[in-house]
Amino acid sequence: MFMRKSNLNRSVVLFCLLLSVGTTVWAQEKKEEKLSVSLALNHDAFFGFNPMLTASYPVSKSADLTFYGIQWGAGTASVWGNWTEFGLGLNFKAGKFAINPQLGFTMGSLLSSGAAQPGVIGDGIVPNLTVNFDDSKFLGQFYSGYYAALQNKTAVAGQSTNNYMHYWINAGVKPTPWLAIGAHFENLYLSGGKTFGGGTVARTEGYQWIGPFVQVSKGAAGMRFSFGADIADEAKSFSKNDFYKLAFFVNL
Repeated sequence: MFMRKSNLNRSVVLFCLLLSVGTTVWAQEKKEEKLSVSLALNHDAFFGFNPMLTASYPVSKSADLTFYGIQWGAGTASVWGNWTEFGLGLNFKAGKFAINPQLGFTMGSLLSSGAAQPGVIGDGIVPNLTVNFDDSKFLGQFYSGYYAALQNKTAVAGQSTNNYMHYWINAGVKPTPWLAIGAHFENLYLSGGKTFGGGTVARTEGYQWIGPFVQVSKGAAGMRFSFGADIADEAKSFSKNDFYKLAFFVNL
């Protein structure tokens, strides 16, 4: 009789334990359903291939905790210490607008030494802001990010830290639910830096891209092609290509 009661008690305890674990897993899965994830496979004339993943988790009715990561090193930035960017912030919703200030950090060598030294963790810091607008007829986006050196890893004369300003604005209309057309302007420039042994780096233009875009999408997936001209003075800029940018995107 004692053995039967002992086995019964063990069975009850095991059942309660499994029930508790199952309930916890179910509750966790319900919480994880609130997490939204988007993947964009970006490719352009300057950076090359630079895939980006973003994630957001609601913390209130009007705000989300956001995360993002960019693999710049998959393109031309492989020579910048496989440049990598990760950041987080808060997204505030106001009607059809989404306002998302974030703080990012880069790993690599572009900012800390002008790509002259090995890549480091904490190469740079990136305060940035993204503002999106989207409804049934119109869409638009503004982005601005300042890439500032967080460390100085210069070691010999001629090496410098680099700081960059990168921003764009675009807007378009939706003639149909699956098609959007509009215009895009984007600017990248070297805003300055510190030279080893003293002195500073002069502001240098990168590119000023301007042109139309066309976007096609179905449900959570689509692509956008932007193209046009670089209106910066080629003789004074460090980018010589025309403007072309292609993005494949999907909301998971």
